Amino acid sequence: MTAQRIAVDEAGDDLVIEREGSAGIIRLNRPAALNAVTIGMVRGISRALDVFEHDPAIVTVLLEGAGERGLCAGGDIRSLYDNARIGSDFGAVFWREEYVLDARIASFAKPFIAYMDGLVMGGGIGLAGHADHRIVTDRTRLAMPEVGLGFFPDVGGTWILSRAPGEIGTYYGLTGNMMNGAEAVYTGFADHLIRAGDWSALRAMLTQLPAKAGAADVKRTIEQVAVTGEAAPIAAQRNLIDRAFGHDSVEEIVAALQRDGSDFARKTLAAINEKSPRGLKLTLKMLQLGRSSISLKECLVREYRAALGVYASADFVEGIRAAIIDKDRSPKWSPPRIEDVTSQIIESYLEPRGQGELKL
Repeated sequence: MTAQRIAVDEAGDDLVIEREGSAGIIRLNRPAALNAVTIGMVRGISRALDVFEHDPAIVTVLLEGAGERGLCAGGDIRSLYDNARIGSDFGAVFWREEYVLDARIASFAKPFIAYMDGLVMGGGIGLAGHADHRIVTDRTRLAMPEVGLGFFPDVGGTWILSRAPGEIGTYYGLTGNMMNGAEAVYTGFADHLIRAGDWSALRAMLTQLPAKAGAADVKRTIEQVAVTGEAAPIAAQRNLIDRAFGHDSVEEIVAALQRDGSDFARKTLAAINEKSPRGLKLTLKMLQLGRSSISLKECLVREYRAALGVYASADFVEGIRAAIIDKDRSPKWSPPRIEDVTSQIIESYLEPRGQGELKL
C-alpha cells in the first residue's frame, strides 16, 4: 500500500504525516531524541488533525513513533530548561498548546489509535493516553517520572492515575516507576496488550478498514490479536500499596512504608526518597483533587496552573539539570525535606497566574 505524504511545515522532518489506505498516520520522527515532542510537533499534529477530521476518506487516525526504542520519551525538556533559566514565557506557550491538543485527541471525532510500543513517558502519554484505542506491547515501558524533576504527572496524568484501581495510581505518581504493558492496562493507561511481533499484521488491518468502519470495528480488529489474561506484576502488591498509599499526606505514606519493612516497601521508599519533596506533595495533592474531578478537561486546567508555578520554581530547573543536563543524579531540592514543604507552598501552585487560564 502506498502512503501519501502530507506536508506539515510547523514540524519539519520531526513529524511524518501520511494517508495510508483509510488511515491518517501521525509518526513522531525524532528517533535520536526518543521522539521527544517539540512545540513544532504539537502544532504539526494539530494541523494534521484538521486535515484528517475533514477528509471523508480517512476512517481512523494512527499515532506511532519512528525507530525501535519507543513511541515517545516525553516533552522537549531541554527547551523548557533553557527557557526556564532565562525566565521566558515558553513554558506557558508550550503547555497551553500541548494540553489543548491532548484534550482534542480525547474528543476527536474519528477513532484515534495509539501504538504505545517501547518507551512511553510524559508528553507521549499526553498524546497516546487519551486515545480511543491504546495499544501496548510486551516491550512497553511506560512511566510518568515527573516528580523526579520537581514536577508532577501532567498532560492529563492526574486524570488517569486518579482512576487507577485502589492506590495504584498514587504509587506510580509518587515513585515515577516504570510499568510494563500488562501493568499499563491494569492501571488504566492502555486498553489492549499485543505481542510486538504481531503489530505489522494488525497495522495492515487497521489501515485497510472499510469506509463505514467505526470504533466498534476498530476494537474488534485489535481484539483479534490482543493478548488476554496477562498478569500485571504490580497487582500482587495491591494490598500493601492500598494500605501504605491510602493516607492523606506524604509523611504518613513514608511512615507506613517504613513500618511495613518488606523488600517491596524498602524499594518503594528508596524511590520516593530520591524525588523532589515539593514534587511529591504537589503530586499527591493533584491526585487527590483529580479523584473528585468530573472530566479530563478539569484536570488539564488545574495542571496548567500548577505547571506555570513549577516552571518558575528552582526545583524544576535543578531536577532537569541533575537528570538531563549534568546527569549527576544529585539534585539539591528546595526545601530539602518533605516536612519542610508547607501546605501554603502547595496551595500557591493552584492559584491563577498572570499568563491566563487554560481555555478548553
